[in-house]
Amino acid sequence: MAKATVVIPPSAPKPNRFSGLGQKILVPILAVFTALVIGGLIILISGGNPLEAYRGLIEGAFGTTKAISETFIWATPYIFAGLAVAIAFKGGLFNIGAEGQLALGALAAAWLGYGLPRMLDTTIPAIIHVPLVVIGGALAGGLWGAIPGWLKARTGAHEVINTIMMNYIALGLVSFLLNGPMKDPSPTNVIARTPSIAETAHIGTIFANPALRVHWGTLLALIVAFLIWWLLWKTTVGFEIRTVGTSSGAARYAGINVGRTIVLTMFLSGGLAGLAGAVEVAGLNYRHELSFALGYGFDAIAIALLGRTHPFGVVLASILFGAMRSGATRMQFLTQIPVDIISVVQALILLFVAADEIIRYVYRIRAPKEEVIMTRGWGG
Repeated sequence: MAKATVVIPPSAPKPNRFSGLGQKILVPILAVFTALVIGGLIILISGGNPLEAYRGLIEGAFGTTKAISETFIWATPYIFAGLAVAIAFKGGLFNIGAEGQLALGALAAAWLGYGLPRMLDTTIPAIIHVPLVVIGGALAGGLWGAIPGWLKARTGAHEVINTIMMNYIALGLVSFLLNGPMKDPSPTNVIARTPSIAETAHIGTIFANPALRVHWGTLLALIVAFLIWWLLWKTTVGFEIRTVGTSSGAARYAGINVGRTIVLTMFLSGGLAGLAGAVEVAGLNYRHELSFALGYGFDAIAIALLGRTHPFGVVLASILFGAMRSGATRMQFLTQIPVDIISVVQALILLFVAADEIIRYVYRIRAPKEEVIMTRGWGG
């Protein structure tokens, strides 16, 4: 049988060297690189040495065992919060309310940590108390996230507006409780914070060395990232979430309950944000303080975008953001430049990832042609 010969006309465009998965990885990497270059120029204009600054940043993030531990301490809540925003994106939703959901999750975890044993007037075994605190925080965030999901499904109210408003309500409520009914009654306390949680509610550290604060919540974050990947790509529920996110009309035509899927997606998103707050309380702070995690929910948007809303990408982006936060102090010590430059770099990363056409134009990367992705077992 004669072999068929395919002739490519001279006018046909050359194959794109960076397509599909390659572009998904390349564009965020170039976005980070470009942000660091511009950040270096800002440091130079400010009178600092960019090379010295970034050397300090790397040393502060990965230079010692303690530095690596602190990087993962920062990255842990970022992973949970980033996954929260990412799963909402997969469902076609924009969850701006992770900040409030995280705060309520932390508040619920703190009360379960210190208030429940007092109310029951007994010591709760750690094997029961720790899961209770963590799950309770996740449920608090999930229920708070489900409210704008229900409003979206029921009335069509836009989740961006609703989650922003819910942020104000949540943060105001937390402020009231931490300054009032839940405030630590210790005579020496002048800070808006809860009492310390019971030791039976502590998530233990991984290493015996007290200088290494990284705790088992970090491992839980990695496990949850894997579970979210499995849920989205290996289960019917995940398929429904992604289908609704792609086209709610097509999903409804296919028999998927769109309203229920929207509520479920926002519940899962809020639960992941609440989990971030619960793990911070049980694994690191051992109480809830006002504004202890201010900005985590908004940083999570940048992390989800940088990670291309993929759970494993979110983990890598979270480690990057954790490294920048962890290394900022060392960078400031070496160069005397303000740590706010890290926020500038993060903002630039968000800008270049969100407006990836800028990166494609600068580095001459063609956008890949749309491909029809057939699910195994469908289409033939």
